[in-house]
Amino acid sequence: MPELLLELFSEEIPARMQARAAEDLGRLFADRCAALLEAQPKLFFGPRRIGLTATLRVAVTTEGKEERGPRIGAPDQALDGFLRKHGATRDALKQEGQFWVLAKPGETMEARTLVAEAVPAVIRAFPWPKSMRWGGSSSMVWVRPLKRILCVLDGAVVPFDLRAGEDDGHGLSSADLTEGHRIMAPGGFAVRGFAEYEAGLRERRVVLDAAERASLIRDGIAALAGAEGLTVVPDDGLVAEVAGLVEWPVPLLGRIDDAFMDLPPEVMRTTMRVNQRYFALRRANGSAAPRFALVANIVAPDGGAAIVAGNERVLRARLADARFFWDLDRKQTLESFLPKLDSVVFHAKLGTQGQRVARLERLARLIAEKVGAEPALAARAAKLAKADLASGMVGEFPELQGVMGRYYALGQGEDPRVAEAIAAHYRPLGPGDEAPSEPVAIAVALADKLDQLAGFFAVGEKPTGSGDPFALRRAALGVIRIVRENGLRLGLFDIFEAALDSAFRDAHAAEAAAARAQSGSFAIGALRATRRVQGRDRPVDVVAPEILDFLTDRLRVQLRAEGTRHDVVTAVLGAAPDDDLNRLLRRADAVRAFVESEAGANLLAAHRRAANILRIEEKRDGHTYDTGYERHLLKAHEEEALAVTLEEAAARIELDLSAEDFERAMEAMATLRAPVDAFFDKVIVNDPAPELRRNRLKLLARLRATMDAVADFSKIEA
Repeated sequence: MPELLLELFSEEIPARMQARAAEDLGRLFADRCAALLEAQPKLFFGPRRIGLTATLRVAVTTEGKEERGPRIGAPDQALDGFLRKHGATRDALKQEGQFWVLAKPGETMEARTLVAEAVPAVIRAFPWPKSMRWGGSSSMVWVRPLKRILCVLDGAVVPFDLRAGEDDGHGLSSADLTEGHRIMAPGGFAVRGFAEYEAGLRERRVVLDAAERASLIRDGIAALAGAEGLTVVPDDGLVAEVAGLVEWPVPLLGRIDDAFMDLPPEVMRTTMRVNQRYFALRRANGSAAPRFALVANIVAPDGGAAIVAGNERVLRARLADARFFWDLDRKQTLESFLPKLDSVVFHAKLGTQGQRVARLERLARLIAEKVGAEPALAARAAKLAKADLASGMVGEFPELQGVMGRYYALGQGEDPRVAEAIAAHYRPLGPGDEAPSEPVAIAVALADKLDQLAGFFAVGEKPTGSGDPFALRRAALGVIRIVRENGLRLGLFDIFEAALDSAFRDAHAAEAAAARAQSGSFAIGALRATRRVQGRDRPVDVVAPEILDFLTDRLRVQLRAEGTRHDVVTAVLGAAPDDDLNRLLRRADAVRAFVESEAGANLLAAHRRAANILRIEEKRDGHTYDTGYERHLLKAHEEEALAVTLEEAAARIELDLSAEDFERAMEAMATLRAPVDAFFDKVIVNDPAPELRRNRLKLLARLRATMDAVADFSKIEA
């Protein structure tokens, strides 16, 4: 089968866009040429090219179809016009009912023709996040100027160009030419297939495979560092980014001046990473080493000495800037930064960062009492947690928020627990990040995330299916992880109410301020907003359950990702909505173990049977049967036995649930299995005697209610 090779060669493509662009190219091509593909295309990308190779069928034949023509007996002119339109004769017609029908055979389309039609359409519709126009009058856009289109099928060029009407498409047309390394092997060369293409690029100092480039970078800098007894600070994101910047990776080591080695290691790493794409190294004891790794895109005649010297010179300037901010910030206290936060808007509807700090301080003090932290320390940490946002260092490197606050707090003699809480309160930032574990840090981290959730829910800025601009899902998962990993017993509803009370107060104050600013005076809108602040119309009781629902929904997502049965959590919540996540999870674990046991599986089936019977009969009779059964109407031995066991089990379950002994509650429920099985085997629920039928339905309703007190078993998947 013929092999297709397609390469779109341009000026340098931003590293962060390359992988997604290759995926988009493969997807768009597959959408248009699905009938040709034997398998999904193999994709490749690099600093100046994206492309694919695929094995195609020689041709495809479309399915035949029928076209309905004029009615039988229509004028000849109508029939002749129909035949001319489709290029057919009367011999091809057949009668179907009252109409003439033309059977059109399928068309055979060669792969070359389909590819020639598909590629220009893909290029012109390509979904770059950002694109540009360049030169001439063409309206065609690309991420950077597109230079060449290599398109070869079975060793021969697939001819096409990018013209569209009067638009010349920059004069670009397909060819069999590509280019190697810009400096070490300039100029074009022809290829006829992928193997020749990949080998030709390697000869001309281009490593085509992005994974291979990343491996060369990772292994190369590790070897250089190891030769000096050092290790590389792991940074897969930086490796991937640099692999998108170089075509022929050449790792090198540079030296950091000793004068900068007293800077915090996070500052040095961030300066090197963000500004220069350098890799930080460390000694065996974990301390920062006075060395850094860089990756050149050329094999230099002097072994890279000039490249290293130039990069060392640039790094000195960068670190000098960092030292300036470090020294300047330490001349002030963290508290001195706080007034600046009063002029920084957190959100137009929620006031300033200064107002948010006041909310965090109150909330952290409340949470501290529940997590075993000293309220005064938690309040102090919350007060200073955002102060470094006004510092010079964080202004230059936002990635260092919290980290710099910790250093500045320690430097001014704050309690180490306060300093650690300042650094840790943003965590966890993702699945691979640790959650805070020290009580003061826990209090501030929870306050930060719960205030974030409460504030944005209060002003209606909730996540949607298409977006989460304020990272509320991440905040919710952070709350869940902190609570779960530290085994916290928290009633979140009370905390939500406190957080919402503060959030609504600040939201109404912001609304009043906006109204005053708009009118130039204390307008009616401002007056109404102020009255809402003082009044009783804040819908805390509405919003708090919404946040709890959002949290439990995120918990289901988390459990699904962990491979846990999320339907059990749904079932437990259906029986008893709970704002204590760890109690909820313990209860869910007990229910999961029960339904996965033989007794539990059988009882679950019985619950479904009882629920189905009740649903049908209650619908037919027009009323429920939850009023309680009458003992004197229990005639069959099996229904008497079920009633006795059911009452004993219900009493035990109620006590065990109150004591949070969920395993014992499951044991009590398991005692129902045998009498329930016997009841369904021997007793006719829809007895001809109306009073017996009603009483047995009431008995089943009691069974359903007893089980549903533990969990809504109708929510558990079979």
